[in-house]
Amino acid sequence: MKAIALTETTSISNLELIDRPVPEPNSNEVLVKLFASSLNYRDLLIAIGGYGSRQKKRDLIPLSDGSGEIVSVGSSVKKFKVGDRVLASFFQSWISGELTEELLDDDLGRSSDGVLTQYRCFKQEGLVKIPNYLSFIEAASLPCAALTAWSGIIELGCIKPGQTVLIQGTGGVSLFAMQFALMAGASVIVTSSSDKKIEILRKMGVKKTINYSKHPEWGMKVLEITDGMGVDHVMEVGGAGTLKQSIRSVKPGGVISIIGVLDGAKSNLLIPLIGSRKIRLQGVTVGSVENLLNMVKAMENHKIKPIIDKVYKLNESKDAYEYLKSGKHFGKICISHDL
Repeated sequence: MKAIALTETTSISNLELIDRPVPEPNSNEVLVKLFASSLNYRDLLIAIGGYGSRQKKRDLIPLSDGSGEIVSVGSSVKKFKVGDRVLASFFQSWISGELTEELLDDDLGRSSDGVLTQYRCFKQEGLVKIPNYLSFIEAASLPCAALTAWSGIIELGCIKPGQTVLIQGTGGVSLFAMQFALMAGASVIVTSSSDKKIEILRKMGVKKTINYSKHPEWGMKVLEITDGMGVDHVMEVGGAGTLKQSIRSVKPGGVISIIGVLDGAKSNLLIPLIGSRKIRLQGVTVGSVENLLNMVKAMENHKIKPIIDKVYKLNESKDAYEYLKSGKHFGKICISHDL
């Protein structure tokens, strides 16, 4: 089988197309022929060793998000059969309940090989069936980006109809967050530095947008849009460079979901504003298999389609990484496992 491996986790240039034998499933595993995968910002960090000692250093098959079809099952497998279309959970052992340190260390494409390969074995507990209305490419975009958005908006955010959600940017997590917030009956404000992307958002029905390159102090613009009230919830993907504006944007008693560090990892928090305004900061770390199943069911009920920007072939994986690094994408960047 063909796979992509990071021969050394120091640079995107170390991504190489390799040959490996097709694995055999253990009794509690299934063998999946993977047809598609998708990229997340995390994958850029891993490619350059951004997780330090917490990641495999050499010959790592990257990426956490993949989908395919079961071609073989172990003797103890009861949940699935040959021919089932499945996607893999980001955390393979986090089935339900609260996250623990042990569960945190069983994620795909970091400490163990990921899904940028044509075949891979998975524990049956770590898989979820793909709804019929989604393609393999669309399903491959769900495990990390969509579930992170779902957790922030629905599972932890508990967004209600009539509330207002501020969403930063137009990457995968952000656009899924927009879709889930609208599904929940909330209104959304989306920020972007690109008028072209803002125009796409408006064609999609987003009525409130802010170009943060034109409004660097965009927190004040949010207050203007909301008649001084602020928003109920902020999906914070920027990190250090945007957190100050997010704190300004949120209303007293509001929530900021901390998801990404696209604009820096270290911040000087405005502690008096957080304390005096009863603002809640919550970290969002993807979700469990149970959360993933809940999200997939909701998406199926509402026929929510992932927004896919570009699809590359397996031997074009370096180009996919470079495109993600450029920040020009609108939605998810996916890889078909064809050559």
